[in-house]
Amino acid sequence: MKAQKVRDLDDNALRQHLHEMDEQLFRLNFQMSMGQMEGLKKARGLKKDRARFQTILRERELAAENK
Repeated sequence: MKAQKVRDLDDNALRQHLHEMDEQLFRLNFQMSMGQMEGLKKARGLKKDRARFQTILRERELAAENK
């Protein structure tokens, strides 16, 4: 997901998406540990998206503290 689309979401939606991503990553890591390597590319993309979501949430927290 692009950063601009993420910025358009509210905090609750961001946290909900983060929770869903955590569950997906857990499942993909489990599958990869069982020998199924199809999820490697998807796991990398999910990690990047998760980091993007967390960065935007942190930016909002810092902006709220400065106000």
